[in-house]
Amino acid sequence: MGLVEVYRKRKRLILFGCGDFLTDYEGISGYEQFRGDLTLMYLVKVDSRQGQLVEARLIPMQLRRFRLNRASEADARWLHDLLNRLGAQFGTQARLESDHSLALRL
Repeated sequence: MGLVEVYRKRKRLILFGCGDFLTDYEGISGYEQFRGDLTLMYLVKVDSRQGQLVEARLIPMQLRRFRLNRASEADARWLHDLLNRLGAQFGTQARLESDHSLALRL
């Protein structure tokens, strides 16, 4: 899972280290605290004329046996808390929605 930042001056989305959507970390012991089984699907809406971010929704997913499934409510909350803690340095915050997705606060 990577970090998310919104460049406020121009409302541009910046994604750091978000390329590992499907990984082969499953079954590697000793790193369970990093939750390599969890990932985020990024659904973004951008104004095509100005290139500005309109909306960003992140869908928490869990990888099990190389299959993607929606993450549980507890796992979505864990990702929400982690994103908000790590994103604080960038002024980025996410809101946990009733469907357990995360919406970036713009």
